[in-house]
Amino acid sequence: MKKVLLSAVLVLASTFAFAGGYRVSLQGQKALAMGHTGVAVINSSELVFFNPSGLAFLEDKLHISAGVSGVFSNVAYQNTSTGAFAETDSPVGTPFYLYASYQANDWLTFGLGVYTPYGSRVEYEDDWAGSHLVNNIELRAIFVQPTVSFKITDNFSIGGGPIWVTGNVNFNRNLSRTLTDLEGNRSEVTIDASGVTNWGWVASATLKPTEQLTIGATYRSEIILDADDGTAEFENIPNSPLTPFNDTAISASLPLPAEMTVGLSYEFCDKWTFAFDFNRTFWDVYESLDIDFADPNIPDSVNPRNYKNASTYRFGLQFDATSQFTLRAGYYFDESPIQPGFFAPETPRNDSNGYTAGLTFNVNSRLQIDASFLYLHFKEVDASYDSYFENGQAVPFEGSYKNNAFIPGLGVSYRM
Repeated sequence: MKKVLLSAVLVLASTFAFAGGYRVSLQGQKALAMGHTGVAVINSSELVFFNPSGLAFLEDKLHISAGVSGVFSNVAYQNTSTGAFAETDSPVGTPFYLYASYQANDWLTFGLGVYTPYGSRVEYEDDWAGSHLVNNIELRAIFVQPTVSFKITDNFSIGGGPIWVTGNVNFNRNLSRTLTDLEGNRSEVTIDASGVTNWGWVASATLKPTEQLTIGATYRSEIILDADDGTAEFENIPNSPLTPFNDTAISASLPLPAEMTVGLSYEFCDKWTFAFDFNRTFWDVYESLDIDFADPNIPDSVNPRNYKNASTYRFGLQFDATSQFTLRAGYYFDESPIQPGFFAPETPRNDSNGYTAGLTFNVNSRLQIDASFLYLHFKEVDASYDSYFENGQAVPFEGSYKNNAFIPGLGVSYRM
């Protein structure tokens, strides 16, 4: 039974792995409609996120952008050997953003952004085949970023600022594949950590060699969220000294990796703009995850994750159709950071293709309505999670996964 206890603890620790592989790229309706390109597109205060230095080249004295997206996602799992099947019924996610920029003079611009680059909600039916790994999970992280942008010359600027992050996580799973109380209820645990905060920073540069060509680069630092006041609540535990699962405190660290983006935009034929972004996310910070249980009867654990760095290739096109309408379209390919043997059902993320479109409607000279739509298709994958152990023996959880997401978004922009 001691081995069962230890196995349960190890799997419990692995549940925090959801933080990797769930970067949510929905930080602006204009940018999203162009394949989420934006590091070299000078058109709104969305630059607070994509490239703070570009704010110095905005023509507006004041620019405010706000928006929200609805994430309708679906994951289907099947074990072709046993026939076990499951499908998620996740609530609609609502990532949002709010940006503002103010041009103090010809060379100095201030900005402020509030946005949600990390988050996920995944819900399986309770007691499904993989319930010993996850039943449901919810992650939220809100970034607050004051920004300053300096125009060094007429064609070169720099910018950046600090980032303050606050995050919450709630997770539930069964303790093992078979453990129940006397009534047959599956033994389970719920992990909760709220109000976890830390600081990071962002720095960027913009170069405009010609009126038509813009080149941009942005680096965002890694941020480690140390959850020192989390809780673990156990339910349906057998009344036995061999299963001493009492509610207790936990501590753990959740890494949000650094990322670098470089790109360009080019205006041609008066009304067209092409944009390309290359994004590199340094997921290798996710080497291992240590969980510290305050209850000394529950052993602490170290869990290797071995994520790899991953790249995203983004393409966008913008067309100024009329004085009232601007049309946009885009595509991107996003590599998964998850390596073979670590494909857990709380991070069902393979390589993906994103297809985007959208528009801006100019209500008048100051007010704009922005809309976008993203269809995200993940390649079907046969994969396994090999780090679950019972009685000292590895018990891989394997199967085929298919998933996709439909994400409409709506925003408004005000400028003067």
